[in-house]
Amino acid sequence: MTTLTPSRTRTFLRGLPVIRQLRQSVGLQRGMLIVGLVLVGVFILTAIFAPLIAPYGFAQLRDVHGYFGAQDPPGPKHLLGTTVGGYDVLSRVIWGAQTALLAIIIAVVLSIFLGVTLGVVSGYIGGWLDRVLVVIADAVYAFPTLLLAIVAAIVISGGSSNLFGGVFASGISITAVFIPQYFRVIRAEAVRIKSEAFVESAKVVGTPVIRIMFRHVFRNATRSLPLIFTLNASESIFTLAALGFLGFGIEPSSAAEWGYDLNKSISDVTSGIWWTSIFPGTAIVLVVLGITLVGESLNDLSDPRLRTRRRAAGVTALAAVSVQGGGALDDEIANADELEGRA
Repeated sequence: MTTLTPSRTRTFLRGLPVIRQLRQSVGLQRGMLIVGLVLVGVFILTAIFAPLIAPYGFAQLRDVHGYFGAQDPPGPKHLLGTTVGGYDVLSRVIWGAQTALLAIIIAVVLSIFLGVTLGVVSGYIGGWLDRVLVVIADAVYAFPTLLLAIVAAIVISGGSSNLFGGVFASGISITAVFIPQYFRVIRAEAVRIKSEAFVESAKVVGTPVIRIMFRHVFRNATRSLPLIFTLNASESIFTLAALGFLGFGIEPSSAAEWGYDLNKSISDVTSGIWWTSIFPGTAIVLVVLGITLVGESLNDLSDPRLRTRRRAAGVTALAAVSVQGGGALDDEIANADELEGRA
């Protein structure tokens, strides 16, 4: 049994995906990535530990002292106030994070698995299969996301959704719409990569087609997935909230959902009751903002052309030092090149 020394442990941790990108980032890019990671981390932890964090249940209307008041302002007993139905706003916001996370997981897992697989196969094999898949993908991509979500919600749960029905309807609708987007991006990369020299070399030595597709083409065609993944995750939250806002979402007795709470707070706004709408809306904005910042940062850092600022800054600093150090500049630039290659 091998044990990791402290140096190997540090090397392993520095090589983890997010930590590696965080070490590569500089300036504003690093700030965006850190802010996004903090927001996404808070969202995920809130969703996981919702039963421990929330002061009340998502459908709880009373405690040992009696029923909660309706539209009570923020106070010691209810930190963010109560809704028109008598639910605790803070508890609904916390439990709503769990519902949103489930919708993201369903939509993203299904979309990535189907879209990426079809894109690699279509782009590498080509021919009539490629033409048929492209036509189908373009046809499906023309459907409006929200309309498809409403139809899915009605078919799955009759328009009155429980937790499974509402989340599953949102996930299926997002999956159907975003599969073509994954498919088109991965297919374009697969068409470009299959003509590269290393793919031709693999064919010459007799490498099986399946191995070429999913070891050589797949590994080099997924560079742009982080950005598409974040768009997918953000869209799933928006769609789930839209379903709830339009009345096709999850019933309040089955799960907490931010869109439903926003729908019930419309009449409160005109009456000066702000707390029933501000906090669910802010939760949606912050989660989408965090996911988008992480995706944009990872997409930039995955492109070597966008990492040249780091190397250029290092070479500029070395040039300033070389004014005093004379001929040592060439050696320092060589070292910088070597470090950049390792990064």
